[in-house]
Amino acid sequence: MSLGQQLAPHLPFLRRYARALTGSQSHGDTYVRATLEAIVDAPEQFPRDVDPRLGLYRTFQAIWSSTNFDGEGPVTEGQQHETIAQARLAQITPLSRQALLLTSMEGFTTEDAAYLIDSDTEEVDTLVAEALAEIERQTRADVLIIEDEPIIAMDIETIVRDLGHDVTGVAVTRDEAVALAKARRPGLVLADIQLADDSSGIDAVKDILREFSVPVIFITAFPERLLTGERPEPTFLITKPFQRSTVKAAIAQALFFDQATVPA
Repeated sequence: MSLGQQLAPHLPFLRRYARALTGSQSHGDTYVRATLEAIVDAPEQFPRDVDPRLGLYRTFQAIWSSTNFDGEGPVTEGQQHETIAQARLAQITPLSRQALLLTSMEGFTTEDAAYLIDSDTEEVDTLVAEALAEIERQTRADVLIIEDEPIIAMDIETIVRDLGHDVTGVAVTRDEAVALAKARRPGLVLADIQLADDSSGIDAVKDILREFSVPVIFITAFPERLLTGERPEPTFLITKPFQRSTVKAAIAQALFFDQATVPA
């Protein structure tokens, strides 16, 4: 199997990581393209002593760590972040965000994350704790949950409240979600895609975003249906079944960047 074939299944998830790290699909994709170009230009330098996914993320990390948000390096588009994100970025180190996302959202072990960021496991644990503490200190929100499975909805609600946020309501259909959002404007939306009456969580979010801007996290058992690269993609996407740490990391990052993204 060629290197390209080995890496292909992991690219959608690297793009997810890059978007969450930068808060922008175009900005994140620019880093991913630079990563692939580096591999094509020098395939002999690709790490062969580790799993292909680790090697891919390791190459990405090298590209990321060699650039800054001031525009240096290979990034040529999508470099402007929301003002609120810029202010928060100044208060938390990029390395801490990487450690948090790699372990909580991408599912790497502490040992793998240490390898990816050229650190050790103790420092990774410290970085993750620091990132969570700082982001949670900066962000508090009213959260609307759009989820038709009662047990999952209860689990998400518990996670949200444990993080110190309030829940404005739990909707199980598109119409109910829009009504709840209009009745009490949320600061964050957690949305399933397939709802109880066969309506779409994506359509519900589009309706809400026509009324006001709000950051959105989508939840689905089939992330590949949204990670196609053929249309605007959600910046924050959680795969079912999910880990609590994944939801916590996504909420923290979504509120950190405080921007709305929904597929067209």
